Amino acid sequence: MELQYRSTRGTGEPLTASRAILQGLAQDGGLFVPDRIPVLEKTMRAFAAMSYQETAYEVMKLFLTDYTEEELRSCIRSAYDSRFDTEVIAPLVKKAGAYYLELFHGPTIAFKDMALSILPYLMVTAAKKNHLQKEIVILTATSGDTGKAALAGFADVPGTRILVFYPKNGVSPIQELQMVTQKGNNTAVIGILGNFDDAQTGVKEMFGDAELARQLDAAGYQFSSANSINIGRLVPQIVYYVYAYAQLLAKGEIQDGERIHVVVPTGNFGNILAAFYAKNMGVPIDRLICASNENKVLYDFFATGCYDKNRPFVLTTSPSMDILVSSNLERLIYRIAGEDAAQNAELMRELRTDGKYTISGNMKEKLAEFYGNYATEEETAAQIRKQYESDGYVLDPHTAVASAVYEKYAAETNDSQKAVIVSTASPYKFTGSVMRAIDASYDGQDPFVLAEELSRISGVKIPDAIGEIRCANVLHHTVCEKDQMKETVCRILNLPETSM
Repeated sequence: MELQYRSTRGTGEPLTASRAILQGLAQDGGLFVPDRIPVLEKTMRAFAAMSYQETAYEVMKLFLTDYTEEELRSCIRSAYDSRFDTEVIAPLVKKAGAYYLELFHGPTIAFKDMALSILPYLMVTAAKKNHLQKEIVILTATSGDTGKAALAGFADVPGTRILVFYPKNGVSPIQELQMVTQKGNNTAVIGILGNFDDAQTGVKEMFGDAELARQLDAAGYQFSSANSINIGRLVPQIVYYVYAYAQLLAKGEIQDGERIHVVVPTGNFGNILAAFYAKNMGVPIDRLICASNENKVLYDFFATGCYDKNRPFVLTTSPSMDILVSSNLERLIYRIAGEDAAQNAELMRELRTDGKYTISGNMKEKLAEFYGNYATEEETAAQIRKQYESDGYVLDPHTAVASAVYEKYAAETNDSQKAVIVSTASPYKFTGSVMRAIDASYDGQDPFVLAEELSRISGVKIPDAIGEIRCANVLHHTVCEKDQMKETVCRILNLPETSM
């Protein structure tokens, strides 16, 4: 049966998967969700014998039902190839009593590659299926990792252009270099003088700007998104939770049907939402452990039922989690509201106007499978140092947040169930923070010198992604104020001045 996608805010006709991927964000500002979460057709024992690519097909075919088998297999084959530095795509590593799911073996050494390697193929296929004649303009905000992964995926893809906004002073030096050195005649990278929430808000406002939409249409353009608001980003992320459980089973680490916990460092909520979807598809996941840094809006939400972004924005060593408006949480709110689009829309209106909303007691009861906690900057650094000193395994700051939160959970609950900790980025993306945590004497050194030192102490080869940018030319120099984002887009696309 074909799956249809609806807006979390209720207006508009349901769309096929390919049309939802092309559109990115619903016209009413809502996010597309499937009209049901399908159940896995294979047993976990069957998945245990499958490759990552085979797993991806079996999971994604259930959501992308208007793609033919040939189309979907072609997208998967093209995405998960030699660009990943390990054949298994997502290795599962056992360290200190937990299992780290390494999602950073792709071309940009962050977990965003897991979805953004395939999104361009899904989108180009969708354009052909729907006879789209317009050029697709990928408009994206990034807190550090999405930007580079999206740029790498869409660079020089025919029929597309990609514009990425990032907080000028809110990403690591390596993250910034990865973006501003990106080649591709269809790429543009813009630093904004603001934080990620400012960038994300500006992008969403442009998606909802009717006048801008008319200008784009007249010029032969159509906006879409590579952010996790796009359902084409969320569906591929479900795959690695199915794969992780199957690999634990294949390795004999768990019994068939044994429940596990999943620990996810969380900013925009898409990664842990994918785990929630996997659980609802039939993967035996017990607790969904949501790990925050000092921007602990999600921790407070799970504790109180009140989502309140009215607080200081903290710049941390885990910048991809420096987020106060977690867009994908809306998909969960819609679900626990009984798929009541009107109720969800009202809560999102309150967030937009008051900066906060409070869910009902009945809705909060439906969050019992989630556990939230956070790690301070000091705890994050201590976790990096502790893990390195105990077994030589080096965590990036985001994974360290998750590892620290898992230890807090275990200490609070005395729960000994096995856990998969999602490792979202290579430590090589954050050499300054990582090496300083291991030894304060490294403070202030050049990030590329630190990369060499990190390789020496860890025994892990410097990824190609780091070597490629070391001597690369900076190609993108544009910086704008946060209220000049629309004007900047219009200038890049050569739209008429009346649209500014």
